[in-house]
Amino acid sequence: MGLHVLVVDDDFINRKLLQNILKRNESIFEIIEAENGSEALEKVEENPQINMILLDIMMPVVNGIEFLEKFRANMKYAHIPVIVLSTDDSRKTEAFDYGADDFLRKPVKEDELFSKINQWLSQ
Repeated sequence: MGLHVLVVDDDFINRKLLQNILKRNESIFEIIEAENGSEALEKVEENPQINMILLDIMMPVVNGIEFLEKFRANMKYAHIPVIVLSTDDSRKTEAFDYGADDFLRKPVKEDELFSKINQWLSQ
């Protein structure tokens, strides 16, 4: 079974860069995109096969922390790992406090991202 990854970032270029990186990983079956936390919550509801989320923090409408708060409040999503991607290291503790499973600093390096993905796949 391949990974169905939801990429949540308000920046179109960041989403495309992540998509290009993820396409090089044979474990990934599908990449779904959302522009903000609100859209991401809808995508998770519409796509029950999503089994990993890559989440930006700084976004309009519903930011990454607000998304985590709402997402983690629903126990049916407890098994889905969320890797936060941010340029702001100062938000790392806050992200973990709200239920992030992992954290990567932007710009994301392919080898680091694949290492994190493989780490979560093996659990």
